[in-house]
Amino acid sequence: MKTVSFCTLGCKVNQYETEAMITLFKDAGYEISDFGEKCDIYVINTCMVTGTGERKSRQMINRAHQKNPDALIAVVGCYSQIAPEKVSKTEGVDIVLGTKDRHLIVELVEKHLCKTNNKTQSYVEDIMKERQYEELWITSYEDKTRAFVKIEEGCTEFCSYCIIPYARGPVRSRPLESIKKEALTLSKNGYTEIVLTGIHIGSYGRDLPSLSLIDAINTVSETEGIERVRLGSVEPRVLTEDFVKEISKNPKVCDHFHISLQSGCDKTLKAMNRKYTTNEYRMAVKRLRDAFDNPAITTDIITGFPGETREDFETTLDFVKEIAFSEVHVFPFSPRSGTKAADMDNQIEKKEREARAKELIAVANELHKEYINSFLGKKYDVLFEQKCGDGMYEGHMTNYIKVKVKSETNICHKTLPVVLKKYDSNAVEASLTI
Repeated sequence: MKTVSFCTLGCKVNQYETEAMITLFKDAGYEISDFGEKCDIYVINTCMVTGTGERKSRQMINRAHQKNPDALIAVVGCYSQIAPEKVSKTEGVDIVLGTKDRHLIVELVEKHLCKTNNKTQSYVEDIMKERQYEELWITSYEDKTRAFVKIEEGCTEFCSYCIIPYARGPVRSRPLESIKKEALTLSKNGYTEIVLTGIHIGSYGRDLPSLSLIDAINTVSETEGIERVRLGSVEPRVLTEDFVKEISKNPKVCDHFHISLQSGCDKTLKAMNRKYTTNEYRMAVKRLRDAFDNPAITTDIITGFPGETREDFETTLDFVKEIAFSEVHVFPFSPRSGTKAADMDNQIEKKEREARAKELIAVANELHKEYINSFLGKKYDVLFEQKCGDGMYEGHMTNYIKVKVKSETNICHKTLPVVLKKYDSNAVEASLTI
């Protein structure tokens, strides 16, 4: 039996697609091994969002080749899609596959194994012409209680800093029947929480008649056995009064909303080609806070975007404090070749971009502590996911606060009430109330 291992870089969508490829190899009789082990086949699912993602993708290719120079290496994903020639010339690479036809990965691997020559084969096609959603399926995740369900592919927003529309192509929505089938399979296999993910889930239904993100949410929440439905990243334009009203009536929708921001300065947002203003963002957050009791509001922010002055950055700092995010993912601007932002004037030096990121992270950490502290001493339900030490178990509240408790019995995969005691740097310590 041949062994295959996987390395996943980048976003939740990549994680989903890797799990789907793992399912394909398992069904074909392959043994799945850890990436650090010597294997017959390595599949590296790459990232291209930042320079770090691209660099790590190359590092993982080299690591696999060094581990077993005779192994077959298949490189898939965004890096392959954007730079197929570059990937093809990388030592050790046998198969180059982009962001489509992942469902053929086993067939392509076996085809290559039967060949007498070792010439690299590239199967990358023009993703901008793709109009059909590629069906990938997952039945289970390794050692997890929470399962991702991909509902959408592609993006047509074309933010000036982002390479993803060129790597993923136009919006393609997954049919509701397919979403329902996968959610039901995951439920039967013991999963009680599902996270809806995609490249731009707010666009779900744009290419399907009379469907929207609400339909996908309702389809999953109506699945027997599913207790929680969590949304992936959305933009403030999605959070209309009608949308918020609908999800607030659904008791399975988690009170955790990751709303993409990128900058708290309107001038910078315009340069980024973001399709909203800070006031529209502010109103979206207000709707959520009016409808949910102290929901978690998380976001992403880029520091040092071309032309961002110190004053612009301080405007962002003020906006972050005003919104009082529960968590902020901070990224120094990383120019991507092929995007408008890479060629803009007034590029900020890397040192300054990173200094601003560090400053923003300090503010975000304080806001995170404040949010956590607002829950201490109170009782909440936690879905426990895994053991994290001797007699210790950890899980998450609906608002994604991580909680750990001591229990004499195995409480994995159970939703139990706890009282939150104190917060350390990793999780909130709590006690079971049963």
